[in-house]
Amino acid sequence: MAAKLKKGDTVVVLTGKDKGKKGEISSVNPDANKAIVDGLNIAIRHTKQSATSQGGRQPKAMPIDLSNLAILDKNGKATRVGFRMEGDKKVRFAKTTGEAI
Repeated sequence: MAAKLKKGDTVVVLTGKDKGKKGEISSVNPDANKAIVDGLNIAIRHTKQSATSQGGRQPKAMPIDLSNLAILDKNGKATRVGFRMEGDKKVRFAKTTGEAI
């Protein structure tokens, strides 16, 4: 199945502690059905000091389920993603505007 959300897409969070916040997808894990969004779903990881790095509390973006994310269209509104054929290419399009993503 083709991916509805890809790396580099601007998305909005639909549920959870970061509801309503916007960000860009930095990586997607289709096997786990999750994505990491820059600056969202931050957790504090405690790391031990080593020769190369200072220890302490490090903020880290944790994965968010793809079902809790919606892509933003050109108007800045959350939309669903559809697929259609343009010539011989399969393209993603925003359901609200009908415009190709």
